[in-house]
Amino acid sequence: MYKYPRTYHLPWLSSGTNDDRISDSVNSLLGINIIITEKLDGSNSSIVKGGVYGRSHVTFSRNPWDYKLRELHSLVKNYLDEGVYLFGEGMSAIHSIEYKNLTSHFYLFGVRDNDIWLSWKDVEEYSYLLDIPTVPVLFEGIVETENELKDIVKSFQNGKSTLGGEREGIVIRNSKSFKEKDFSKNVMKMVRPNHITTDVHWQRNWRKAKIIQ
Repeated sequence: MYKYPRTYHLPWLSSGTNDDRISDSVNSLLGINIIITEKLDGSNSSIVKGGVYGRSHVTFSRNPWDYKLRELHSLVKNYLDEGVYLFGEGMSAIHSIEYKNLTSHFYLFGVRDNDIWLSWKDVEEYSYLLDIPTVPVLFEGIVETENELKDIVKSFQNGKSTLGGEREGIVIRNSKSFKEKDFSKNVMKMVRPNHITTDVHWQRNWRKAKIIQ
């Protein structure tokens, strides 16, 4: 339960790779308040009271590109309860997209308290209190039909990142809290085609991203 769950693709969109997991329905996201955020091209990371995890949660990260996250951890660890995970994109290294307007090494996109994913309102509260930005929010509201959701997603599909550069994709989530076991019904994504082929080997000769202080 500790690492970030696999996020399913929307039923009508996938990255085109063989290991994509595709949701069979978006009904669970209709008729409720949803948040659509930008999916950033970074390292899926989490900060807990004891340290910083990369994508793997076997041991705390000692990766060189996570150095700034370790510095951030030293500032916020005393404000985190046991069992609370701050999930976000580590942006210290350039992957396949080189952003021009990054202002942070870490962008928050979710908070889990034991087996409960907190509401977006609570995520924003953590963001405010810990001075950690959230990923850019593109839409908030209620969508009643699948066709309406398709149109909204399509409007974001080929846009540019609000942080300068290409947009890797979007993430749709229920704005309310939900249990870990219900994650796949409450969070879905869309990513740009063939994004995997451009960033799978970024770690070999990683480059520091430019962060605007």
